[in-house]
Amino acid sequence: MQFIVFAITYPIIWVLSKLPMRILYIKSDFFFFLIYYVIGYRKSVVLENLQLAFPEKTEQELLKIRKKFFKHLMDLMMESVKAFSISEKEILKRYRYKNPELVNKFAKQGRDIALVGAHQANWEWSTSLAKVIDIDVYGAYTKLNNKYFEKYVRSSREKFGVRGYKTSEMVKGMQKRFSEDKRGAYILLSDQSPQPHKTYYWREFFNIKVPVHTGAEMLSKRFDLVVINYVAKKVKRGYYEIEFQLITETPKDFEDYKITDLYTELTEKNILAQPEYYLWSHKRFKHRGKVPAEFQ
Repeated sequence: MQFIVFAITYPIIWVLSKLPMRILYIKSDFFFFLIYYVIGYRKSVVLENLQLAFPEKTEQELLKIRKKFFKHLMDLMMESVKAFSISEKEILKRYRYKNPELVNKFAKQGRDIALVGAHQANWEWSTSLAKVIDIDVYGAYTKLNNKYFEKYVRSSREKFGVRGYKTSEMVKGMQKRFSEDKRGAYILLSDQSPQPHKTYYWREFFNIKVPVHTGAEMLSKRFDLVVINYVAKKVKRGYYEIEFQLITETPKDFEDYKITDLYTELTEKNILAQPEYYLWSHKRFKHRGKVPAEFQ
């Protein structure tokens, strides 16, 4: 059954990926109309998230942000499809890195780097990262259930030089590279909501106390990683600018969870600059009523 699904679906995705972006955006407009006005996919979830994050905004302002978010989400879907066949020249034209010299400075010093980030604007095209920084780049990914899709999706994500570790094997892979004295930069998206029973730390995110991932901080302290935040900002349709923001080059000097706090504060600031481009369709505040006593 997995192969049948793959054999039917993958050729369609591949053909779509070969279309010019202007044609894909016409399709994006169609899917936006279908998803937003006909199906109403997760409109209530997005609105609830926005109401919780921005209680000071009017209903009209929130609805405007929601509509822009769904337009962007459909664009992102088409851009993810395009990633299967996009050329190096085109992706670097559309996904421009503002200050890669910040990362390269530490790479030249022989430092390992944690690249923390959030699901903001377009994170899928960060697969081009290895083309602009002078160090091996690795990213954690969730293995797909369909083994045929897994092979081709992984190949697509690695074609520009970024290598993937399954999330469960990330730490083991890092340890192996360190034991071989090999340098690397590790992409760690850290803004999703962990399960409460797996959480070490709760803090406010848009004034709501939620569980937060601390893995990037723990790894940075364990392996002495330079911690650099990267944020994608949407310049216009189909074009992004990526900025690197140094959090710390001395992680062991920080008290527990301070690096996580700094990352969360940066993430909030970046979201506030372009709220319509954050991934509001996941239930970011779903554990807000489960705060343990020690974090209240």
